[in-house]
Amino acid sequence: MAVRRRPSIPNQTAAPPNPDPGGDPQPPNTAPSLDQFSLAPPKLGLILSVLALFLIPFFYLLFVHYQVESDLRYYISICVALSLVGFVFTVGLIPVAARYLLRRNMFGYDINKRGTPQGEVKVPETLGIVTAIVFLVVAIVLQLCTLTADSDWLVEYNAALACICFMTLLGFDDDVLDVPWRVKLALPFFASLPLMMAYAGHTSIIIPKPLVPYVGLSVLDLGVIYKVYMILLVIFCTNSINIHAGLNGLEVGQTVVISFAVLIHNLMQIGASTDIDYKQAHAFSIYIMWPLLTTSLGLLAFNWYPSSVFVGDTYTYFAGMSLAVVGILGHFSETLLLFFLPQILNFLYSCPQLFGFVHCPRHRLPRFDTQTGLLTGTNDMNLVNLFLRLFGRCTEKSLCIRLLIFQALSCLMCFGLRYILAGWYK
Repeated sequence: MAVRRRPSIPNQTAAPPNPDPGGDPQPPNTAPSLDQFSLAPPKLGLILSVLALFLIPFFYLLFVHYQVESDLRYYISICVALSLVGFVFTVGLIPVAARYLLRRNMFGYDINKRGTPQGEVKVPETLGIVTAIVFLVVAIVLQLCTLTADSDWLVEYNAALACICFMTLLGFDDDVLDVPWRVKLALPFFASLPLMMAYAGHTSIIIPKPLVPYVGLSVLDLGVIYKVYMILLVIFCTNSINIHAGLNGLEVGQTVVISFAVLIHNLMQIGASTDIDYKQAHAFSIYIMWPLLTTSLGLLAFNWYPSSVFVGDTYTYFAGMSLAVVGILGHFSETLLLFFLPQILNFLYSCPQLFGFVHCPRHRLPRFDTQTGLLTGTNDMNLVNLFLRLFGRCTEKSLCIRLLIFQALSCLMCFGLRYILAGWYK
């Protein structure tokens, strides 16, 4: 969900009088020409600093801290290199796509800047489509470099890409058609079907050691129930990022933080394990997460405050599905849910409004004070307004940074819990 106010239908369809009564009706001229449009330059200094901050600890763990097999190091290095190429293409293609999206009247106005000159600027939206396309191209090229025709992971890798591609298409349809919430909840179910059909992993769960004496089992096979859980996980991941939104850079920022946490988790599991299949599952996750991380950073270069583009539901659905498939096929869905702690809290807190028990406006956004430039929390039930009510008024940029710090702290807490409970819980 982007922070936007779409132009009303009358403004889009009203046409000026036809000067030639005998001629064909003249089409409305509601969008600026391509020659008049120029996008603000990307915030590359900030984004490249963040990218370096991610690369340094990742390569330290890969080449120094853990004894990773040389061939796996080679494939992961190829993955990082191709992902960086994807970053360059994302940054280069977004201004081009923004021109054509604006030409097709796919733009919005930034509600959190209403009453200021920035609030009257037409901001191109649905730029998540560029990120998704570049991601898919990088992932397919990477598949050619890392998998052979007889690889055990080929079917599941293709199924994962099919799910992500399907979800991207449905997200783009949502941006164009503006479908209602009850339909949005059902879209991820259909997009997850290729993954359900191709999934050949286990359907059992490990019973926590303290509960084994009471249950009488150490491993419980859930069968079909496990696949139902997988579908629910996909629905939650795709919609939770879409719900936890409303600020410039928040949707992409939280995806970047979670993606990096998943990458570190993957390396830690590869370094600590001797099981080949287990390592391959986490290597598969790395092959998906690095393209997601770099293409998302390319989009964040334009979407960080003040945003010059909006990401649209296309991006939130694409990012949520990408994270869901690696959690399922990498067999660390429990850890993934811990990384999603802010999204879980936001969803639970939002339930009364989402399910109609409390009035739910279209945009559950803070109030913007044009005099001070500060946001004030409303009574709407989400983390964005809750943080403002708890910690006081602040600028949109400061609020987004606070929420992303909370996201990062939640991921750190997840690593701490895994370390503390290792060997005792499971």
